[in-house]
Amino acid sequence: MQKKRKDSNFFNMHPSLQILPFHSPNLPRKNPSPIHRITMSSSDKLPIRDNRPQPQPVKHHHSARYYAQRVRESFTTRVTKVLCSIFLSLLLVALIVFFIVWLSLRPHRPRFHMIDFTVPGLAQKPGLDNAVITFNVTARNSNQHIGIYYDSMEGFVYYKDKQIGSTPLLHPFFQEPKTTTVVYGQFGIGAATLAVNSRRWKEFVNDRQHGIVYFRLGIMSVIRFKVSTWKSVHHKMHVNCDVAVGSDGLILPAWKNRKCSVYFS
Repeated sequence: MQKKRKDSNFFNMHPSLQILPFHSPNLPRKNPSPIHRITMSSSDKLPIRDNRPQPQPVKHHHSARYYAQRVRESFTTRVTKVLCSIFLSLLLVALIVFFIVWLSLRPHRPRFHMIDFTVPGLAQKPGLDNAVITFNVTARNSNQHIGIYYDSMEGFVYYKDKQIGSTPLLHPFFQEPKTTTVVYGQFGIGAATLAVNSRRWKEFVNDRQHGIVYFRLGIMSVIRFKVSTWKSVHHKMHVNCDVAVGSDGLILPAWKNRKCSVYFS
């Protein structure tokens, strides 16, 4: 009796555990009543693996013509890319070669420097009767492979931006690359004209008393460049050389070997 009481007390303390009726395997099995079911907490449930077949993507079957067209398009694209790469490479090489040739054959304008400039009669009172201006400048062809044709050359002298003389200079000549030519001129004798009146001479004398007289020498020449057998068109070149002389009419040391400005028109 005590054992039965203990068992009953155990089941009373655990109401979720019940004794299920026995069923023979040959007999039809009835669903147990809700009273006889074993209840389990949600944490006691086992995961269930889903073995249902997953839907597969629908495969599109293309014709042989479609694949042949894709192959042709891919081949055409590759050929186009290769041809474009070759063309761009050749263009780049051509530009580099052209740039190097242009640098080596690019003509540089001649360089002129003032060497001497004198007004001998400036220190003499009757200097107007013997007014003469002499000068010489150097023309340097600094090109490595380019010669220069000087088809004509004429010199001008200015005082206070007023032209007071002009003279023809060197006869037409050809200047070799990397050579220097001395251009000599004189105003006031022979074909050279020096338009100095008494008023202009007084201005010379007044400036001389201050110790310095400013002049400007101008040279105009028509030149052509020569590269091998090729000759360029004519270019009109202008040279301006600022210069100053002292009270004795001689060029001041600060103005010797001064570079002249050169431009084309």
